[in-house]
Amino acid sequence: MITYPFLDKGATIGVTAPSSGVGVEYQELLKLSTGRLKKEGFQFSIGETASTQAKAKSAPAKIRAEEFNAMMSDEHIDIIIPPWGGELLIEILEYIDFDLITNKWILGYSDISLLLMAITLRTGIATAHGTNLLDLRGKYFDETTAQWQAVLSTRSGDSILQHSSQKYQREWQDAKPSPYVFHLTESTVWRTVSTDTVHLQGRLLGGCIDVIRHLIGTPFGNLQYFQQQIIHNEPIVWYLENCELNTTDLRRSLVQMKLAGWFEHCSGVMFGRSAANKPVEGYTAEDIYQELSEELQLPIIYDIDCGHVPPQITFINGAYAEIVVEAGKGTVKQYFRP
Repeated sequence: MITYPFLDKGATIGVTAPSSGVGVEYQELLKLSTGRLKKEGFQFSIGETASTQAKAKSAPAKIRAEEFNAMMSDEHIDIIIPPWGGELLIEILEYIDFDLITNKWILGYSDISLLLMAITLRTGIATAHGTNLLDLRGKYFDETTAQWQAVLSTRSGDSILQHSSQKYQREWQDAKPSPYVFHLTESTVWRTVSTDTVHLQGRLLGGCIDVIRHLIGTPFGNLQYFQQQIIHNEPIVWYLENCELNTTDLRRSLVQMKLAGWFEHCSGVMFGRSAANKPVEGYTAEDIYQELSEELQLPIIYDIDCGHVPPQITFINGAYAEIVVEAGKGTVKQYFRP
């Protein structure tokens, strides 16, 4: 069964960096983010790794893991939100004490999705794929990003509905700070392969494919155990997003998932918008989605609000979801079913 944490008002947020910390040049962004959330009543416990960064990581693997383990077992910390993603979270997995994992939310994306996936697969505790801490520094939240609090404050047994965004950000404009953080200029369209209308149902799992693919074949990626012992062979709806892979690398990753059995008992696959997906000899992401749909005989949805092209919906690993896409618009209703 799936266990769902609950975010209460006035919660204490633990800020640790299991991947990358915040270097000196970005310290002001961390202060803005914590200050913004303090105005909403949140308290903070900030770890040492949050403010250090060298050689593509916040600290050596054991130090990062020790700080995460300490925050996870600290009864005064209610939720853990890393500052952002990074590159080398995979180094800490062997040092995480999964027996210490308690029923508290972890929220993030990018490299953090590797940790989220490992925890949900191993423990059955739901984890939250969504905004990172530094993207919560704006004076205002756009409607899609703002839903993170409502989603994480949904009680076990209840449900919550989210809608596709109206607009998305094509590119970062750091020289022109926005009170919403993101510069939402492009019209959002959720697209589908083969049919104009798609209706999916199943347990959500996913994250950044660049990193979660590396769980395959490890003790932290035992999907068969999760399917059989935790969700009792209910279908899975995968949501995936691509940070840096060109199309042939994305294709290799999806074939690896298929050969490893990760698409068995699957009812559909969703892909986030991506600024990567660089075609190779005319081989495009759309070609990949078409091929995957034909091979798996499953519906494919793409350009959804997920990942490195914001804003993004808050997806809960382990939640039962109903996803409907029609005329370019999408809804995601998540049921916090055990």
